[in-house]
Amino acid sequence: MKLTLSAPLLLSTLVASKSFLFGNQQQPLVDDSLSVPGDNPLSFCADPSDYILTIDNVDLDPNPPEKGKALQIKAKGNFTQEIEQDAYINLSVKYGVITLINTKADLCEQMKEVDESCPLEGAKDFTKDVTLPKEIPRGTYTVLADVYTKKNVQITCLKAVVHFS
Repeated sequence: MKLTLSAPLLLSTLVASKSFLFGNQQQPLVDDSLSVPGDNPLSFCADPSDYILTIDNVDLDPNPPEKGKALQIKAKGNFTQEIEQDAYINLSVKYGVITLINTKADLCEQMKEVDESCPLEGAKDFTKDVTLPKEIPRGTYTVLADVYTKKNVQITCLKAVVHFS
């Protein structure tokens, strides 16, 4: 399975482009106090005030995403420090208690999907279009995208718990 990782601002793409994560009956199960601003099912893993990436908003259209349909992800945020080569994303996708994906990906390589390259710094605004397949299994999925600099300083951490029937 090819992973489609875009950028920390588009970590929602990590959720959305995993074709089996969403259905028409999406019901995010997240703590509202940690919700990522915008129209999306994402939440921060912890208080985001210490993250290098300040996310202004992430919007999904449509939200919830629909099987077999195009999904547009728009994200806006600010890198408060320069992000150099060798930054990475730890990605985990679980179906219930079963781990489907547990991988580490090069952040700078993934930035090419949104026409960006490292070093990353300052305000960024991204748009990404993906198409979700029609064949999306029912169930509860947990996605965790934890992003770090090459010196292991946390850039951001996003998660989504999605149930669909």
